[in-house]
Amino acid sequence: MVDVKFPDVGEGVTEGTLVKWLVKEGDEIKADQPVAEIETDKAIVEIPSPKAGKVLKLYGREGDIIKVGSTLASIAVPGEEAKPPGARPPGARPPEIKPPEMRPTEEVKPAMPSREIKPSEIKPAEEIKPPEGIRPPEGVRPPEKIAERPERVLAAPSTRRLARELGVDISKVQGTGPGGRVTDEDVRRYAEAKPEVKPPQVKPPEVKPPEAAPEVAALEERIPIKGIRKTIAERMVKSLFTAPHVVSMDEADVTELVKLREKEKKTAEEKGIKLTYLAFIIKAVTVALKQHPYLNASIDSQRNEIVLKHYYNIGIAVDTPEGLMVPVIKNADQKSIMELAAESERLAEEARSRKIKLPDLKGNTFTITNIGSIGGIFSTPIINPPDVAILGVHRIRDMPVAVDGEVKVRKILPLVISFDHRALDGAQAARFMNTLIEHLKDPDLLLIDIG
Repeated sequence: MVDVKFPDVGEGVTEGTLVKWLVKEGDEIKADQPVAEIETDKAIVEIPSPKAGKVLKLYGREGDIIKVGSTLASIAVPGEEAKPPGARPPGARPPEIKPPEMRPTEEVKPAMPSREIKPSEIKPAEEIKPPEGIRPPEGVRPPEKIAERPERVLAAPSTRRLARELGVDISKVQGTGPGGRVTDEDVRRYAEAKPEVKPPQVKPPEVKPPEAAPEVAALEERIPIKGIRKTIAERMVKSLFTAPHVVSMDEADVTELVKLREKEKKTAEEKGIKLTYLAFIIKAVTVALKQHPYLNASIDSQRNEIVLKHYYNIGIAVDTPEGLMVPVIKNADQKSIMELAAESERLAEEARSRKIKLPDLKGNTFTITNIGSIGGIFSTPIINPPDVAILGVHRIRDMPVAVDGEVKVRKILPLVISFDHRALDGAQAARFMNTLIEHLKDPDLLLIDIG
C-alpha cells in the first residue's frame, strides 16, 4: 500500500485548499493519474498517484485546508490486499494455546469478619488520640498530619538547575517533551511569559436597538479570507511593513506609439495576436532596466546584500475572479514585441482560468501592474516581493501639451514607480523613468521586430 501525500511545491507554500476529488474510493487508477486538485496561494495543482492500484481511502473533504506532507489517499498496489490488523495468511495454523498450569489448592483460612465503616466514624489524622492510660514512650512524638505529596515532575537535573537559576517553580511548568518531560525550552518559555492580568469584568448595560431598526446581520455577508486572497493580504502587509516604499510619478507622450500600434494591430490580428500597449511597455522596461540595474534586483536580508540580476523576468499583474495573480514572462529582453504580446495574452488567460502552472508564477525580477486597462490616472502600487520596484501603468488620455511653443492635443500616459528605498534612491528611480519615457515617446528606439 502506498500513500498519496500533498508534496512540497516550493515558494514557501505550506498549505492548500482541497478543491476537488478526481477519483473516488474503490476506483482503479494508473500511475501518475491525478487524484485531487489543490488550490495553493499560487495556482491550482493536480496531485498524482505515485503508483497504479485501487483507491482504498480518501482523507478530507472538498473545501478542507490541507497541510504540506499530509496524506490525501491510500492506494493498494497490485498483488496487495487490504487485510485487517492481525489477519492470518491462508493455510496458516492457529497458534497453540496451552491450558493454564494447575497447582494444588492451598488451605484457605477463613477471613476475619468485616464490618462496614460509616463515613462519620472516619476522623482526620490530627483528631486521632491514643486510648486513655496509654502514653507514647518518652521522646516519641505522636504522628502529625501527613502533608499531601505533589506529583513528581519529570525533568533532567540540568533542567531543574536552570529552573532554580531563573526563579521558576518547575512544578508549574507544562512539559512538552516525551512523556510530559519538562525541557529547558519549556522553562525558558515559562520564565519569559508574563502572567496575564485580566481586568474585572464589568457587564455593560444592555442596549436594545430601536424596534423599527432592521437586523444588521441580515444585511451583511462574510467572505472567508483564504486561498489567493489570503496570500495577497499576507504578502502585501509584509512588503509594506518591510520595504520603505517611495513613489515617483511622471507622464509620457505616447502619441507616436499609439500611431504605431494602430498601424501594426491588423498585422498582429492576422497572426492571431492581440497587440496591446503592454507589449511595447514591457520591451521599453527591459531596455531601461539594463541601463539602471538597481531596479532589477532583490535584497538578501540575511547577508545584508543587494542582489543585482542580469536576467529580465517581468511579472504582469492580472486581475482574476479569485484575486490578483502575477504570471512571469521569462527572459523578456530576448523576445520581440509580437512574442511579448502573444505570451502576455496566454499567461493572462491561463491565470484567469486557473490553469496556469507554478513555474509561470515564479522568478520575477520586476513587476508591471497595468491599471489603465480598467481606468485610473495615478496610484501607489505595493512592491511585489522579492522585487525592489513595481511600475504602475495608467490610462492614456488626450491632454493639451505645449509643443514648440504651441498647445497641441497629445496622447499622455501616466506612469508611477514604487521602489524600495533600501536598494536605491530617488535619483536612480528618476533616471530609470527618463529612459523609459524616452523609449515610449520614440518607439523606433526599441528596434521593434514586427515581423
